[in-house]
Order: sequence, then structure tokens, then C-alpha cells
Amino acid sequence: MELAKIESLLDAYFEGETNLEQENSLREYFTGNNVAPHLAAYQSLFIGLKNAKEEVSEREITLPEVKNTSNRWWLSIAASIVIVLGVVGLQFSGNQLTQEEQIALAEFNKTKETLLLLSKSFNKGTQKLAVLGEFTEAKNKILK
Repeated sequence: MELAKIESLLDAYFEGETNLEQENSLREYFTGNNVAPHLAAYQSLFIGLKNAKEEVSEREITLPEVKNTSNRWWLSIAASIVIVLGVVGLQFSGNQLTQEEQIALAEFNKTKETLLLLSKSFNKGTQKLAVLGEFTEAKNKILK
């Protein structure tokens, strides 16, 4: 087989793009005696795959018996209902705040509004300082 064809098939093999016929031709090439020296490293891979294909296990395999699966359906449905009820219960109970929590929340909102008002005032002062800075720069350019 042509060496260039073998190299392209080998690249396609490692990319997972070969069909069974192409893989068989690669297996035949690498299990033969006339393998190119630069491809000899792949020879042990294909020989190992060939040997693994011929292996047969003599160990007896026993599969577990399949039990009645109708109980599993009922259990999964019951578990789903319990989860849904738990989530709904948590959402409804989470909306009820104690009086102490309500007072704390109201104080938090008042503090938030005060800080926003303070922030707006600082922003106005910063804008006026920016104008003053531009005036200073212009004055320095003129006086130089």
C-alpha cells in the first residue's frame, strides 16, 4: 500500500474519521512485516488491538434479576411531590417577616435613600470641581 495513503489514513484514524474498511487496511499494514521505519511506533498499537480482539473471557457473568419497577415509579412520583411541596412551602413561609425584621427592613430602606441623596450631592460637587479644574488649566495656559 502506498505510504502517503497509510499516513493519511493514520491521521484520519486518530481523528476518528475512518470507516471499518480503512481501519482493517491499517490493521493489515501494521501487523505485516514491511512497516516504514518512521511508522514503527504505531505497529505495537495495532498488534495490541489485534490481540485484544482475539481475547475471550471465560469468566461467567451473572446479571441481577430485574425486579418489579412499578414501585420505583410510585416512589419517584412521591419524591417529586414532596420536593414541590417543600419548595412551595419555603416560598410562602419566606414572605412572612417578624415585626423586628420588618422594622429592620424599613430602617435599611431609609438608610439606602439617605445614602443615595448624599451620593447625588457629592456627584454635583464633583461636577463643579471638574469645571473649576478646567478653568485652572486654561488660566495656567494663558499665564505661561
